[in-house]
Amino acid sequence: MVSGSGICAKRVVVDARHHMLGRLASILAKELLNGQKVVVVRCEEICLSGGLVRQKMKYLRFLRKRMNTKPSHGPIHFRAPSKILWRTIRGMIPHKTKRGAAALARLKVYEGIPPPYDKIKRMVIPDALKVLRLQAGHKYCLLGRLSSEVGWNHYDTIRELEKKRKDRAQATYERKKQLTKLRLKAEKVAEEKLGAQLDIIAPIKGCVPIVIAQSGVRSHNCNELVRSLAMKLAGTLVKGQVTGNETGRRLCWGRECRMGVGVGVEGDGQWVMVDGLVWEWASTTDTV
Repeated sequence: MVSGSGICAKRVVVDARHHMLGRLASILAKELLNGQKVVVVRCEEICLSGGLVRQKMKYLRFLRKRMNTKPSHGPIHFRAPSKILWRTIRGMIPHKTKRGAAALARLKVYEGIPPPYDKIKRMVIPDALKVLRLQAGHKYCLLGRLSSEVGWNHYDTIRELEKKRKDRAQATYERKKQLTKLRLKAEKVAEEKLGAQLDIIAPIKGCVPIVIAQSGVRSHNCNELVRSLAMKLAGTLVKGQVTGNETGRRLCWGRECRMGVGVGVEGDGQWVMVDGLVWEWASTTDTV
């Protein structure tokens, strides 16, 4: 995500941990104005240069800025870290114009990492990282800690939820490592047993086996059946032809099938594995 790069992903998830508030906000503001959709997570771990006492005194001075006769008219003093970041970005955008309002609508900010963003790849912005922009040994404070000092009451709750999320992620990672280890071990044992036969089966290695469905499946339901089996097998890209009791019914005609599974109807026909596209439904008398 670089301004002026011409590359505009559908949505970019930014992990705000240990980013400087002002630098992060300025870069995000420019990207939003360029049309980029941005989601910012872990706003409670954004950094501010200067110690906690100094930043708290600055914020208390900010709290005294209010309308004398009608305080609800503004300015509004947000306490949550996500809203503080949102307000900072708003100040860098012409938000009272249609262009600015549309840019601000492309921004989402969160404390912690809520679903589904906990399973999406997260990015950092090097130009705003504390370790690259703040002098070594310089005092700094976290935005979440400052917010808890001035009236935000959910700091401990977010920390507890983050701990649970990290525990789940660690368990998932360990399980994935074990499965990868077992798969590599099984492949090694299989290669040792096959020996010279590996050259023969190399062209078809990784193909999905033919799957025969239960009888009585109607043709117009086979698309759903293919999808359900694809979720179970998660195989590689396969291509073939279905034979059935109805002619002219097509499935992904002329396009590659990325579901990675073949299925047929018992009694009426079966999948034929060929190096082609997913072909149309054909009668039992048709040939491949």
